[in-house]
Amino acid sequence: MFLGHEGVGEVLQVGALVQDFKEGDIVIIPAITPDWSSLGAQRGYAQHDHGALAGWKFSNFKDGVFAEKIHINDADGNLGHLPEGVDLVDAVMLSDMITTGFHCAEQANIKPGDRVAVVGLGPVGLMALAGANLMGASEIYAVDCVPFRYEVAHKHYGATHFIDFSKAPMHTQILELTKGVGADKILIAGGGTDILSEACSCLINGGVVSNVNYFGSGANLPISRMAWDVGMGHKTIKGGLTPGGRARMEKLARLLQTKKLSVKPIITHHLEGKFEEIAQALAWMKDKPANFIKPVVKIKW
Repeated sequence: MFLGHEGVGEVLQVGALVQDFKEGDIVIIPAITPDWSSLGAQRGYAQHDHGALAGWKFSNFKDGVFAEKIHINDADGNLGHLPEGVDLVDAVMLSDMITTGFHCAEQANIKPGDRVAVVGLGPVGLMALAGANLMGASEIYAVDCVPFRYEVAHKHYGATHFIDFSKAPMHTQILELTKGVGADKILIAGGGTDILSEACSCLINGGVVSNVNYFGSGANLPISRMAWDVGMGHKTIKGGLTPGGRARMEKLARLLQTKKLSVKPIITHHLEGKFEEIAQALAWMKDKPANFIKPVVKIKW
């Protein structure tokens, strides 16, 4: 199976039922490509069209975008037209990084003036932070252990405080900054299996923990009884896979087109050439060299 679920490409051929795309169109390829007539979509959760996470098809159920040619199901509903003036390299971030990060912020229902903590300053976390900033967060606590990532978060996306979890527990630092009150919303884009409990320990009563982190190991996600105020603290925990779809891709693309959002600071490593360059990009993703956030490979035909 070919891997890869983030891409921008050219339409080579369309099926008989496709109406809104034609050969030669340059399109955004979302990471999540649901079947829009499914019961899951009709229930309002298209990303779980035929079951949990089933809208995530590339490199999960079918060949992904690291191939010369790929198939897109429900093309009219899933592909997005690339707006005029949006750079191809920037547009790749729409497939997953932007939509997932913004979904994390949307899921938390951030209100103007909220104090928001963002856990994990990888590309998804930085986009969650950018989303929180656009939604009106006041203080934004950027939680990581890499100063370079905080510099990007502060300079470009509105972070106001650096929480270095390698120096003291996250909840201790946030409670100190808020004089014991806690954060209104906590966005999780990284962390181990104890992160939900840690988040609840510094969450205000009535607050929301929003998770888009993929927990790929561990049998359980423990939550401290006292951190969750014995189950009666009105502390909500949400976890979600980003929606897909043409409407969402094209709407988010307008943020790039109008310069309300820039993704250039998170694209730290560029490669250009043939498909073989993908191996180097994946090696960087694994080893994380200095000042690394996200690589992009631009393939020449």
